[in-house]
Amino acid sequence: MSHSFLLEIGLEEMPAKGLQSVMNELEKRIGNHFTENSLSFETIQAFSTPRRLAVYVTGLDEGQADRTESVKGPAKRIAVDDEGNWTKAAIGFTKGQKASLEDSVFKEVKGEDYLFVSKHIPGKSAGEVVKELTPKLSSLPFAVSMKWGNHPYRYIRPVHWLVALLDDTVVDLSLFDVTASNESRGHRFLGNAVTLSHADDYQTALEKEWVIADRARRQDLIKEQITDLCETNSWKNPLDNQSLLEEVTDLVEYPTAFYGSFDEAFLSVPESVLETAMADHQRYFPVRRDNDTAEFLPYFIAVRNGNDQAIEQVRKGNEKVLSARLADAAFFYDEDKKVSIDAFVEKLKYVSFHEKIGSLFDKQVRLTNIAQLIAPYFEQAELNADAIERAGMMAKFDLVTQTVNEFTSLQGEIAGIFARERNESDQIADALAEQYLPKSMEGPLPQTALGAVLSLSDKLDSLLSFFAVDMIPSGSNDPFALRRQAMGIVRIIEAFNLNLSIGQLIDAINEQTESIEQKAAIAQKKEVVIQFIKDRVDQYLSLEAGLDKDHDVRKAVLTSSQDDLNTVIETAKVLAEEKSASRFKAVVESLTRVSNLAAKADSETVLSSQLFETESEKTLYEAVLKMEALLENGLTVKEKWSVLADLHPLIDDFFESNMVMADNDAIRLNRLALLNRIDSVTSDFAQFNELVIK
Repeated sequence: MSHSFLLEIGLEEMPAKGLQSVMNELEKRIGNHFTENSLSFETIQAFSTPRRLAVYVTGLDEGQADRTESVKGPAKRIAVDDEGNWTKAAIGFTKGQKASLEDSVFKEVKGEDYLFVSKHIPGKSAGEVVKELTPKLSSLPFAVSMKWGNHPYRYIRPVHWLVALLDDTVVDLSLFDVTASNESRGHRFLGNAVTLSHADDYQTALEKEWVIADRARRQDLIKEQITDLCETNSWKNPLDNQSLLEEVTDLVEYPTAFYGSFDEAFLSVPESVLETAMADHQRYFPVRRDNDTAEFLPYFIAVRNGNDQAIEQVRKGNEKVLSARLADAAFFYDEDKKVSIDAFVEKLKYVSFHEKIGSLFDKQVRLTNIAQLIAPYFEQAELNADAIERAGMMAKFDLVTQTVNEFTSLQGEIAGIFARERNESDQIADALAEQYLPKSMEGPLPQTALGAVLSLSDKLDSLLSFFAVDMIPSGSNDPFALRRQAMGIVRIIEAFNLNLSIGQLIDAINEQTESIEQKAAIAQKKEVVIQFIKDRVDQYLSLEAGLDKDHDVRKAVLTSSQDDLNTVIETAKVLAEEKSASRFKAVVESLTRVSNLAAKADSETVLSSQLFETESEKTLYEAVLKMEALLENGLTVKEKWSVLADLHPLIDDFFESNMVMADNDAIRLNRLALLNRIDSVTSDFAQFNELVIK
């Protein structure tokens, strides 16, 4: 006979952010708990609302099967005395295991006999296994946790009730002094207490009290309701805003979508400000006309946590709140329009970017200088020094506007809008709007060359500035999002196909640094910064380039001497592709052997063709000269691999025909110098000894 099991943790309203991941973690922990305890089940489903986390399991085994365990005791020489009698050690062992000596046997373990007894272990019932869940529940990870009352423990929110049902039986389980029962609660304002007679009744019983526990079903209802509103009014469906949809789903227990309106006069405010005021601040869906213009309309769609009772009153209340928010936005925007960009830039001198680093104006100057160094790498773009200078020296002006102070997520975007309104070129306005992209690990990238230049410059300056003052991310602590900014550098370099040496660029930046102390700090942290960025390349290759299983390839390219990130990424892709080629194993073995022996070379030895004794030495040397000439012509990574791979039969012939570690010092050092010459090229491509070959 199988069981149904229900667990529900009732809490005060939880923040929507991260709620879905907590729900999934709870499901994972309970499923793993049963699996680890040898209890199989048919299905497991997690539920969440702002006030509850729950898991429902069906087809749960009645209990564990009994098992027999072989327990190892003392060695035979200790268990039996010289006369063949059982010793106290043997008697004590069997007694401790609740077994008899008649049931014991000797088994050989690593050449010596040991005493073993078979121990019968009765299986636990499902109820007993469920009672052991408390540690898994109390240790759930949360981004933010709190204490309440005089309790010493921390949790996402105070726990108010706990349900634990095995079929129709309450399980003796507790969490933070709250004892499990079969009493749940309905919607905070519409529902009543819910007495559950059976675990299978959970969803149905809650829905009668205005709670839809199934998150996916709740979201589907929201989608259906919003879609109906849009179709009825010929509006464009706003459900492409997935993040807002996810958040709204986790803000309600029983969703009812409705629409409201606002004064058309507010449409004079930039659309991005209106959208942010609605979506980010109020969790409303903005409305556009469903045609090619997608014209912004003076309406919004909201989702109420409840039914449609008194919905007209709810609509008016939401309209009033939004009108006040938009009135503030319009005021800030109008006030900012009265101030020139140059006046805003002047204010930057008096606003700290960071107390250890300087003002926002200082950052803007550094950013501009870095931009002039980076721009030449955008060979196909029409970037002139004046445009770079102008864009760089006004990049941060919107940070002191009232609009951005109110709507911080619009930094950069507001700069672009204000710049365009003040007759700056589209090139500069677009670049200002794109300077913070990507805003997340996987967010959209700048689309213009100048925008990419500003973004790279800003991010690289932040890395160097914070590292120079020893503010380096550690563990999960990254208050200035330096990991995200480093990933942005990697993604932009790859997207725009930029071939630049990070090390050389840092050196060039440092040459412009006026502060002697700052210059020394950057020089000291240079390799740390490069490695930090390379760590993001590793992450990019794993998550974005599909090389998550090619650990050896990633390590081979990332430990090479190459710090042109675009080349590193392309090399990893080429090696991963070539792994299936028939000659790959032989090539890697040859180049690895070269690398291992080259480590013994004397760096001061000058390679001399006059010391060659065999044809294989001469042939390999000529091939190396040809290879070096080809590499100077700017080959693609694929072509470089082909050139290196073509060396392998010549290398094999060299090893077959010559004793590298010859007794003659001059001959030995010369042969090592030849191998070192090859290794200097291959190590810039990849560390071949890191590749796993089969």
